[in-house]
Amino acid sequence: MPPLNLPIFWIIALNVLGWPVIHLTLAWLFIRLPARLFDTDIPTFRFEIALYERLLLIRHWKDLLPDGAAWFHGGFPKARLTRRDPAYRDRFIQECRRSEAAHWTMLLAAPVFYLWNPPWAFIIMLVYGLLANLPCIFTQRYNRIRLLSIQQPRLGREQKNAIRGPRDC
Repeated sequence: MPPLNLPIFWIIALNVLGWPVIHLTLAWLFIRLPARLFDTDIPTFRFEIALYERLLLIRHWKDLLPDGAAWFHGGFPKARLTRRDPAYRDRFIQECRRSEAAHWTMLLAAPVFYLWNPPWAFIIMLVYGLLANLPCIFTQRYNRIRLLSIQQPRLGREQKNAIRGPRDC
């Protein structure tokens, strides 16, 4: 039995509206946070590129994800690199960090669905939250790792390939 015993109408309404409200509210809040909060890199690992490309086949589906930044004034579009200068690349990396942090925070909101759902419905809502956020997190990490590898021109070819993975542009 969930902690809140609500009529079925309210359970359905909260479940249908819950994730969109969480996503849009947190996205709006994260866009308004100062950019300097995202200057520090979130740890990444060399094996991630191979994981994303070979196991998750990220290159086949990452362009299908929506770019939520376009939905808010002040959002930074990340669907495509539009410039090649280092300042723009730094900002793009910073915005990848912002987006990743926002999606991790959205996932942290999942337990709220436990308040009104039976366990089986909570699991469905949790799975939805994972399916809606993990692809975005993977894409932001993948893009950030690739861009960071471009910023490290002094590395030897083998080291760059270990960071970028094979088949990189």
